[in-house]
Amino acid sequence: MGTLPEILQRCLDLGYVIFDGTADFDLNIIGERFTDQPNKFDDVLHVCYKINGLWQWEKFKCTTDPGTYHLLNPAKIAGTAILAPGQYRRSHELGLHRGKYEALVQRGLVKVYRDSNKDGLVNVHPETGEIGYFGINIHKAGANSSYVDKWSAGCTVIANEVRYQRFIDLCKAQVQVNGWSHFTYTLVVGE
Repeated sequence: MGTLPEILQRCLDLGYVIFDGTADFDLNIIGERFTDQPNKFDDVLHVCYKINGLWQWEKFKCTTDPGTYHLLNPAKIAGTAILAPGQYRRSHELGLHRGKYEALVQRGLVKVYRDSNKDGLVNVHPETGEIGYFGINIHKAGANSSYVDKWSAGCTVIANEVRYQRFIDLCKAQVQVNGWSHFTYTLVVGE
């Protein structure tokens, strides 16, 4: 693929930095939120990178919204976290999700909105925005999950375990080939 993937052009148009592949496996990790449906894997996680100067573009079915369970039962009084669209430079690195398995775990600041009305719907209120460390990880659901349920309390969650392993393998390739342990995560609203 010699041309710039469309999702990267959209990021450029939004003023975000893209990693143009001066080195192989210089990953661009982009979540694309299509709806605010809380219990569906209806979003896409894009991973774009170059190998030998040619663009590679892989897509993973995911959610960028919390599941209904966490919207109805927020862990914090302020409400359930919803990651705000934006680019979060050097915000994630490989680690353990909840001490159990490899994931991209939050290590830098991100912005979230809080939904506290417990109506089971994703309600984004910009006045609730806060920046900090919230455990907004990129991890997996079950073997092949159809519903988000308890899998996400604000994280980006990949629905299929086999596809998730491919995502983790790409992240490991960046570390192995380049020695870069930090990853930038960009979240955009789907068109």
